[in-house]
Amino acid sequence: MNDTDLHLYNTLTRQKQRFTPLDPNRVTLYVCGPTVYNYIHIGNARPIVIFDTLYRLLKRLYPTVVYARNITDVDDKINAAAKEAGTPIENISERFADAFHQDILQLRTLKPDVEPRATGHIEEMIQMISNLIERGHAYATEGHVLFHVPSMRDYGKLSRRNQDDLKAGARVEVASYKKHASDFVLWKPSTSDQPGWDSPWGRGRPGWHIECSAMIKKHLGNTIDIHGGGQDLIFPHHENELAQGCCDQDNEEFVRYWVHNGYLTIDGEKMSKSLGNFFTLKEILEKFNGETVRFALLNAQYRSPLDWSEDALTQAKASLDRLYGALRNISANETAIDDPRLAKLDAALCDDLNTPEALSILHGLAHDINKSTDEKQKAILANTLQRAGEHLGLFESTAQEWFQWQPESASAKTGLTDTEIDKLIADRLQAKVDKNYAKSDEIRDQLKDAGILLEDYAGGTRWQRDTTSAS
Repeated sequence: MNDTDLHLYNTLTRQKQRFTPLDPNRVTLYVCGPTVYNYIHIGNARPIVIFDTLYRLLKRLYPTVVYARNITDVDDKINAAAKEAGTPIENISERFADAFHQDILQLRTLKPDVEPRATGHIEEMIQMISNLIERGHAYATEGHVLFHVPSMRDYGKLSRRNQDDLKAGARVEVASYKKHASDFVLWKPSTSDQPGWDSPWGRGRPGWHIECSAMIKKHLGNTIDIHGGGQDLIFPHHENELAQGCCDQDNEEFVRYWVHNGYLTIDGEKMSKSLGNFFTLKEILEKFNGETVRFALLNAQYRSPLDWSEDALTQAKASLDRLYGALRNISANETAIDDPRLAKLDAALCDDLNTPEALSILHGLAHDINKSTDEKQKAILANTLQRAGEHLGLFESTAQEWFQWQPESASAKTGLTDTEIDKLIADRLQAKVDKNYAKSDEIRDQLKDAGILLEDYAGGTRWQRDTTSAS
């Protein structure tokens, strides 16, 4: 493949465009990461999976890809969570940064090349703010520094909002120190119980938007290829990032392609704690395998709204059962061949990440495996299916591991470890050899009551956990 193959929808231009990197030998990708004051919710997980899939694709297309995903570890939400818990702010940010990493690891995501934290880049933020003041795009007042929106002629070009609309649409009382209603904070003063750093404008802390602009410049350069995130970040966060990045250096581009995933709803409604339909990723992973969650998130084209439900997860689990079932008891070590469906899968992904089409190719391969009676051909197809799944971050488990996985919620019910199950199956086999069929049936019933399903076949007995009853 070459760079002419990949097309992405650019929010800035409102059209799908051919992706042409600034430097084909070093493609840069930045995605907004979590603010670590609580567990991430399932809506936060969608961009994590989407841009992991894009990262995997880019790595197949270009020799070097630098992927940065930040962690916001200084924020008023973190301050509030720490105050409520009666613990230092660092304890909150470290606890939930660790939880974030544990949760997304189960989604089979690759680690980004760079994971900058806001608190490690205060010096870079102060320098960028100073640059903006010197260039007439920001001003200091009463311990604050604000970006002066009217100083940027085309502010609003990402979200398509003009400055008159922004001023007229202001819903909150405008602070007295603002020159313009839509001016936004770059630096703000800190009280004694808030995190703060020394600066030319007094002890304080950065505003949210300046963090990403400074980290992009530090790790990826003055102009980057792709900036990703959820649709909810287009305004004000990404609009303000764009303003800062452009005005810091008279750079008209800053980001060449803005890519945003669509909203996630729960049973047709916006996710909200007040509606009782707010689910953290941690809660979902207690009932469903992380690969099931990933598959469900890939089932819709990334820019489309995605309606989330337990039914969607159940269907994703059933789909993966069929795919893993096709790989079961087949050696995928047969010499790989250039099956045209691999190229077709990547062509689908190159068409603005058409993951539904890519998943349909997996199902087609599984169908051909199940239909074939030629063991060598089945092995070749299994190899292709395995490789195709890896392009989407799937099939990192073996078929045996997949079918023997159980959710945490089922552990107490079964009370049986894998070793104990294997021992009971061996005892059952010995009972059959001894023609003690009553004991053999008793062991089968014991396992069935514990949610363990057995299947006898020519090569022996295989087992799987009945996760449907647990979820």
